[in-house]
Amino acid sequence: MVSKRPLKLILSSNSPRRKELLGGLDLPFEVRVIAGIDESYPPDLAIDDIPLHIAKAKASAYLPGMADDEVILTADTIVALGERVLGKPRHTDDARAMLHLLSGCTHRVVTGVCLTTRTDQRSFSVVTEVTFRHLSTEEIDYYVDRYRPLDKAGSYGIQEWIGYVGVTGIKGSYFNVVGLPVQRIYEELKDFVGIEAFGR
Repeated sequence: MVSKRPLKLILSSNSPRRKELLGGLDLPFEVRVIAGIDESYPPDLAIDDIPLHIAKAKASAYLPGMADDEVILTADTIVALGERVLGKPRHTDDARAMLHLLSGCTHRVVTGVCLTTRTDQRSFSVVTEVTFRHLSTEEIDYYVDRYRPLDKAGSYGIQEWIGYVGVTGIKGSYFNVVGLPVQRIYEELKDFVGIEAFGR
């Protein structure tokens, strides 16, 4: 893809974690968020396909208003324990229940990503396996009460206290669990439009 002027990378998220991670690639970008995008998915969709389905739906919402020199990055992440999807907790009791489910188990963190221009799209998913040791009720209560993880799928942030004391193993990208698989995003951008296209 050839452009006469630098491309603009647009992150479609207000998440402070995603903004910090994307900023770590040293690529200029701006944030643009469209509210009210439908994030539903077919009930028979395979669990690991859900994030990419939603990321593509988000991309479709941005496409009509895109300029020719823009690349939109849309993403969605789920936490999956077996065949069960753990979304954001509704309240602190829900957060505690999720952490009790994750305690002593290995779960998957799956992120679907779409890189979209007005004429082309690159999409992919990244899966990371995370293992927790057994967490005591006191540890779970301490974490939920102190860190209030109500904005996090699966009710935890691996970069917070619970990750320091509870995670015994990670298979795959750590940054995917934090919020974005930035190494894979960098590689895909290089192949899709070229890093130099952003004027770096």
